[in-house]
Amino acid sequence: MGYIGHHGIAALHKYKYSGVDNSLVAKYILQPFWSRFVNIFPLWVPPNMVRTTHSAYHFAVPNHTYRFCVCTLVSTSWLYIFSTFRYGTSSLGSLCSWDAPFLIPGCDFDFTIMTYVIGHLNIDTFDAVDGKQARRTNSSSPLGELFDHGGCDALACAFETLAFGSTSMCGRTTFWFWIIAAIPFYCATWEHFFTNTLILPVVNGPTEGLMLIYLCHFLTFFMGAEWWAQDFRKSIPLLSWVPFLPEIPFYGVVLFLMIIFAVIPTVGSNVSNVQKVVRARKGSMLLALAMLFPFILLVGGVLIWCYLSPSDIMGNYPHLLITGTGMAFGFLVFVLWDFNPNVALLMLVTVVVLQFGPLEQC
Repeated sequence: MGYIGHHGIAALHKYKYSGVDNSLVAKYILQPFWSRFVNIFPLWVPPNMVRTTHSAYHFAVPNHTYRFCVCTLVSTSWLYIFSTFRYGTSSLGSLCSWDAPFLIPGCDFDFTIMTYVIGHLNIDTFDAVDGKQARRTNSSSPLGELFDHGGCDALACAFETLAFGSTSMCGRTTFWFWIIAAIPFYCATWEHFFTNTLILPVVNGPTEGLMLIYLCHFLTFFMGAEWWAQDFRKSIPLLSWVPFLPEIPFYGVVLFLMIIFAVIPTVGSNVSNVQKVVRARKGSMLLALAMLFPFILLVGGVLIWCYLSPSDIMGNYPHLLITGTGMAFGFLVFVLWDFNPNVALLMLVTVVVLQFGPLEQC
């Protein structure tokens, strides 16, 4: 069996993209900007190359575009490099030798954090315009949409979480930020499987959620990474009156608020929309919910493994943990196109044995 099964290939031939973005920010600000921005790409640039390599195919275009693409390549490379090497065991987010060349003497600002802002803006802008590039070149296809959503966007959850964890000094809590990013993503894909339409509410993760991440990086550039790691009463002096609560890092409060006001309402909306479709088809909601089992097994299995790990995998190797789990998550998104529980279970066992297992020997 290939990466996409026979049923999935048959579904691809019948698939036609349908999406609804109810975000006012996207409608009135971002969409007009993206519609103009896509014109910098020559018509011979493949749409998925816009998302993946960003600039490899752009070096032959005029100078202003060339310089922009070089900046994109550099900033996105830094986004990965610094989120990797800034991950220490106990000094997560603190300065290291990689930062030294980018600091200005006498200046307290860490300019590598600003590269996160630039990198995120570039990555997400390229992600938004690749579909427009496909329509410009008349090369849009279901496989291209699957590659973009299941291959690139799913993995972006992991890499953007790593960057945020590095900025806010989250330590082992970084993995929980990945979980609250992956849950709405997977549930939206699950909903799409039934409704055949990707529905984004007025406030959603791909728009307002990413803008919130940009704001977090931008604030950290001025406030310092320690602002996230200290007690929330010190980070927000207006909350200094809050009694009885123990010392809680500010990123812990942010995590709690995101779960309450973002993740739970979004998942509730996904379940409600799927339930309407299942009832209309006179199907079984239990079988529909069973499609979430591979994802629950992945997250639950990794959490149990982290708890039992003698080498404290979550604390000592957060980068490898999130990257590996993120790759398995990307495959699960593909599995939703050709849902086969046996394939999902086999993949999860393979991930644990071949990919994560060797870390215990480090």
